[in-house]
Amino acid sequence: MAATPRRKLSTRGGAPAQERELRAQGRKTMRKLLDAAMTVLEKRGYHAARVDDIVKVARTSHGTFYLYFANKEDLFRALLTDVAEEVSTLANTLGPVTPDEAGYRELRGWLGRFSDLYVHYGPVIRAWTEAEVEGDDVGRMGEQVLTAVTTALITRITECTDNGDDFDPQVAALATVAMIERLHYYLLSRQIDVPRDDILDTTATVVHVGVFGGSRRRRRRSAS
Repeated sequence: MAATPRRKLSTRGGAPAQERELRAQGRKTMRKLLDAAMTVLEKRGYHAARVDDIVKVARTSHGTFYLYFANKEDLFRALLTDVAEEVSTLANTLGPVTPDEAGYRELRGWLGRFSDLYVHYGPVIRAWTEAEVEGDDVGRMGEQVLTAVTTALITRITECTDNGDDFDPQVAALATVAMIERLHYYLLSRQIDVPRDDILDTTATVVHVGVFGGSRRRRRRSAS
């Protein structure tokens, strides 16, 4: 099973940061501002979040903020770039998904890594999903992420078995991505109250059986 990608420091940041080469301390400060923004987004949402809130959480100054980002929108786009790059990298870690137990474990592990990223960037993804920020660049990043994940799934679906004329790997991949994303959206927006492991176990089983030809698994029972 492929290893979980190590979360990296953003190398681009906002427009002001891109005009110069950042040293290690500068990248660390920029990362602190990005992490503070996620905290503020979680508490206040995108529209209510202010630069004042972000610098307070980051324990830095407005002057420092504007060394790295032109405004709140510029910072949000830097966060979206982080998300897009990490999800695209994660997409390529999905190994062959065979119909046996090893295939189930490969798929379940990949879904777990996807879930970890989704939970980490939850406030950013919610704002992105809800189209709270407009702009062609935002839309393009969303398309790139969708393409990366669906392409990885199409590759594994196509190589798995001869699915016949009534089974379209592209449609299967898109349906899988939609199910995974929407379940996590419901989970993080607290519209459903189900343990994350149960969601991942069941989703992995549904996809493994329905898409990759695996056998239905017996549900684990909690100890009484």
